[in-house]
Amino acid sequence: MGKSTKPVKETAEILPRGRARGLLGSRREKENGQGMIIGIDLGTTNSAAAYVDHDGRPRLVRAAGGSHTLPSIFAIDDKGREVVGFEARRQWQLNPHNTVYGAKRLIGRQFDEGFIESLRKYFTYELVEGTGGAVEVVLQNKQFTLADISAKLLGSIRDLAEEHLQQKVTEAVVTVPAYYDDLQRQSVKAAGHQVGMEINRIINEPTAAALAYGYGRQLSERVVVFDLGGGTFDVSVIEIRDNVFEVVATDGDLFLGGINFDQIILNEILTTFHSEHGVDLTTEPATLQRLRDIAEQCKVDLSDRTEVQISVPFVAFSEAGDPLDINMVITRERFEELTKDLVGRTIEVCSGVLEAAELKPDQIDEVLLVGGQSRMPAVAAACEVFFGKPPSKGVHPDEAVALGAAIFASALQTEGGSAQSDVTLLDVIPMAIGIEGANGKMFRIFSKNAPTPNSRRLTFTTSYDGQKELVMRIFQGDHTQAAENQFLGEHVFDGLRPGKAGQVRVETTFDLSVDGILSLHARDLETQKAVRHSLRISEAAFV
Repeated sequence: MGKSTKPVKETAEILPRGRARGLLGSRREKENGQGMIIGIDLGTTNSAAAYVDHDGRPRLVRAAGGSHTLPSIFAIDDKGREVVGFEARRQWQLNPHNTVYGAKRLIGRQFDEGFIESLRKYFTYELVEGTGGAVEVVLQNKQFTLADISAKLLGSIRDLAEEHLQQKVTEAVVTVPAYYDDLQRQSVKAAGHQVGMEINRIINEPTAAALAYGYGRQLSERVVVFDLGGGTFDVSVIEIRDNVFEVVATDGDLFLGGINFDQIILNEILTTFHSEHGVDLTTEPATLQRLRDIAEQCKVDLSDRTEVQISVPFVAFSEAGDPLDINMVITRERFEELTKDLVGRTIEVCSGVLEAAELKPDQIDEVLLVGGQSRMPAVAAACEVFFGKPPSKGVHPDEAVALGAAIFASALQTEGGSAQSDVTLLDVIPMAIGIEGANGKMFRIFSKNAPTPNSRRLTFTTSYDGQKELVMRIFQGDHTQAAENQFLGEHVFDGLRPGKAGQVRVETTFDLSVDGILSLHARDLETQKAVRHSLRISEAAFV
């Protein structure tokens, strides 16, 4: 491996921004046949779409019954029909094996026995190893990739937006957890492509929430966005200067969210019932799903009440054939005791993000709580203790991400915006990206919290006479051993010019897009000719 050259100057894309006018989008559609670009919050539990109206105000798309969210659920019902959203949720309890929820946690992931085993307590559908080692699901004897499932959800959200707006929607800005890696981001783009919708940009959820909070307010603040959603957790430190939003540092946990809090209550119900009656309810999928729904509602109610009565009649039968009921009370105090470790994990991530940003809690101006699980009083209290100030009420926990995506989508669509109306997003990657060295170590190309977009050039030489190809195994993660990180793919540069060892020099350019997605290309330094390139990668994101 040769010496690296200096990185290309790090830049961030500057885009038209401002009080982007939905009216302009309508005019463009009439004149050019183009549809409106919308913002989509593709959530673990619920998803939402938003747009900017004619008066420059971001608004949520209304779904069935006036709801502003669509359940992120896909199923094949007992008649063999594919159903999405509310219809999928209605049949969930009676058809748990063929109903997919929480797909956001699985998209772009490789099948690993330990990883899958840890998820089985959350999911009742079958997880299998698919093409290229990707996680896939089986419903009614049909196998689906997680990109397939996400495509179904995106398609339904797009259809709702078209019905609401009465115009065609062909493009979107989609938000993802800040801690998503390269494969997961590519999977989301692939899902959009499956339903004929171009994903113009992928932006991180905390960044979108900061946009919803600070856009157009001419602020000069340093904020922390604490995003605890249904299935994932992110924390970002963001500096807002007028309409410039610069992410200083980000971190997260893709396996911490409302689902984990629901599971705590579910375990309490199951354990209490077993100790009282000696009956194990975990063997009945339909009963388990019914109790999972009750546990979630109990959790929600405990945010407003100090105790909740749980009554479920005829949940099982005794050995004598008598019906058994669940009758128990769960107090907020007990719930907070059971979830103390989960709340503690969120504060540990906050501490790590501030350390990476080289900041102290008292240097943060505002703390924005985003995501449904952030409504839990114990979460807000823990944040107040850590940061030394109560969280801001400047954003709606459930709406901020979608609204921020809409603001950015409208800025992309606006043409000829004034200098005062530009939006600049300066984001970072959540984990290091690098290549595997000869000793198995991770050679970092881009460090954790490196800005996007970004580019770096490295020069490599052949290691033996007549070498015809150069192979690079790419990983993303912060472990020093490459194999302990997420494998992104194997890049092969072949057809190298014949030569003795060390005499053929290949300059490889690593480009990190504004979406945080990596691409590579190479050229022979002596001849300046491009070297043929192919990519061998898990097909998780592209099936």
